[in-house]
Amino acid sequence: MRIGFRLAGAAVALGVVHGAQAQDSEPAVALPTIDVGVTRIGDGGIAGTATSIITAEDIARAPEQSLPDLLSREAGIQVLHQSGNPLGVNDAVDLRGFGAFSSSNVLILVNGRRYQDFDLQGFDFATVPRNSIERIEITRGNSGAVLYGDGAVGGVINIVTKTAAEEGAHGRVEGAVGSYGYQEGRFSASKGAGPWSSSFYGNVATVSGYRQNSELRQDNAIGNLNYRSSDLSGYLTLALDRQRQNLPGNLPNLALPFVYPITLDNPRASVFPSDWGHKQDLNLTAGVTRSLWAGAELTIDGGIRRKFQQSQFYDYFPPPSFAYDPNSTVSANYVNTGMTTTSLTPRLTVTHGAFGVPNELKTGVDLYNTQYDSDRSQAPGSPTIHHYNIRQSTAAFYALNKTSVLPDLDVSAGGRVQWAGVKATDDYSAIGDPNAAFYASNPQAPPLDSNEWQYAAHLGVDYRLTPGFAVFGRVARAFRLPNADERVGAGSPYFVATPADFALKTQTSHDVEAGFRLSGAAFDFRSSAYVMDLNDEIHFIPAQNVNVNLDPTRRVGWENEANVRLSDDVRLHAGLAYTHATFREGAYAGNDVPLVSRWSGSAGVSWNIVGRLAVLDVSTRFWSSRYMDNDQANTQPKIPANATVDVRLGGEYRRFFWSATVQNLFDVSYFDYSIASGTTQGYYAAFPQPGRTFILRAGATF
Repeated sequence: MRIGFRLAGAAVALGVVHGAQAQDSEPAVALPTIDVGVTRIGDGGIAGTATSIITAEDIARAPEQSLPDLLSREAGIQVLHQSGNPLGVNDAVDLRGFGAFSSSNVLILVNGRRYQDFDLQGFDFATVPRNSIERIEITRGNSGAVLYGDGAVGGVINIVTKTAAEEGAHGRVEGAVGSYGYQEGRFSASKGAGPWSSSFYGNVATVSGYRQNSELRQDNAIGNLNYRSSDLSGYLTLALDRQRQNLPGNLPNLALPFVYPITLDNPRASVFPSDWGHKQDLNLTAGVTRSLWAGAELTIDGGIRRKFQQSQFYDYFPPPSFAYDPNSTVSANYVNTGMTTTSLTPRLTVTHGAFGVPNELKTGVDLYNTQYDSDRSQAPGSPTIHHYNIRQSTAAFYALNKTSVLPDLDVSAGGRVQWAGVKATDDYSAIGDPNAAFYASNPQAPPLDSNEWQYAAHLGVDYRLTPGFAVFGRVARAFRLPNADERVGAGSPYFVATPADFALKTQTSHDVEAGFRLSGAAFDFRSSAYVMDLNDEIHFIPAQNVNVNLDPTRRVGWENEANVRLSDDVRLHAGLAYTHATFREGAYAGNDVPLVSRWSGSAGVSWNIVGRLAVLDVSTRFWSSRYMDNDQANTQPKIPANATVDVRLGGEYRRFFWSATVQNLFDVSYFDYSIASGTTQGYYAAFPQPGRTFILRAGATF
């Protein structure tokens, strides 16, 4: 879930809130041409944008165990860790500086299809088996909104899974063990026969966790059936995942009277030793691509996704004493949510010769419908206090045309027009509400029945001055609709100062970006700078326990990435980004947006010591200090700057492979997400992260 929130006991008065809370040694693979069946971006990306690709080999050799940590090696991407587990559950990937709401401002796709939920869960990277990933495409900035719709404000991350199989049957099995009770098993199998191919990827992982009450079990599987001929292709994909996790929450830095006696001095402890959250997910997608004539392809695909979530939070200040009791069995809040999303997304790709020059047009229609039902009660089986029913339907038409004005000059222009309708009701009952007598106003949110039109637009240019030097630039507009949980609020079991308000405004953004690329036989370098202005940015205010539209904000950034091949056996990678997120107007004008480090970067080396028998990969990530969540006034202490180093030594011999990984090599004690008190200077609560961690992995192919 989002860097989640809940108010607990005396922490209400302090404004401190509590959050809910691997690599494969495969042979190097050539980067395939991007298939319109799994992405709309196309080979070469959207003209004018800053893009990068993480290949299957990059994923296989990375010392980072979780996909969020792997992504954080890319310039401009920061990670906010909560759980500290090696799977990255509850970790948020922040592209271009959105802090606590990064999950809602970076659009995640799987095989070119939206995987962003209509709640604050965001995208859970642990639900995709790592051994199923062919590549990860990253398009920075808001231009991706033209092709994919709302939510692509900071950028688009497209995870492309493996679908094609060689002739015959193939398989792979592996296992891993590590620190803090980490155990993982992976299995994959594929078979190809003529135009047909099928594949299966399964993953089972458990971890006791670095902290008390941080146990996790994650099971997931993806199965594909594919057909491909010269003029027709089709696919059917079924993905399942189940997650059971305990939620240790955050730890305060000080033991204030009548609050929590445990502090960050004991980072492995929890002041919420019984809270938990479970999730079950089913996703079915199918599609067909048909060649209509030379240079024209029609793709029709659609899908249905069913997701269920349950979570329970306890009252650790139970009556009559109202003193902290870690063994409390009194439930404070139980949430049971179900969500169904259906979609139909036909699209057409046409190469044509309008105006006497080569063109490629991508156009289509997106139809999405999401039904969200959430019951909030004090405990499982107790009367429902709030039943939230929200339905959102969207219909969009888009078109993006890329024109090769000259052999070395590409211009892309396009737009999207999208209609969104929302109907929302809150069925409140005081029967099961222990706080019914304390509300100052009606706790039932007023109903909402609204619809609106929004648009996105992009104009971009790529100009190759020489074979090894190119400049690019773009201007774009995008938007983000409020999701269900933002309209509802945090759903605290305690009385709130402000009732939920379904009628949040739609967030909009305007980007300007320019940069250049250098490439040679042994190196690649990219640099770009951007300015992003946002209006009505959606944000959570912990002290009020509701979401609001902020005063206008701005992001100014500069991103740099370099790859150097010293030899056939040694490669270097480095990234550096400056991200300055500020309020443009209002009471906090000129202040930094919380949870965004101005400087972040990475550096790494990959060395084939003895061919593929022994390979070494070292990666370091660093970030500067950042203001804590809930500190828009910029008056509380900052989260300290820090850096971590991860090392992996692995190898292959015939069908067998192995690796040994050490994460946080120098045993750095750190946290990169914390929440500041709204009233008490110097008081905050943080999510401490694990120290040095060891992981051993081995397996075989067959």
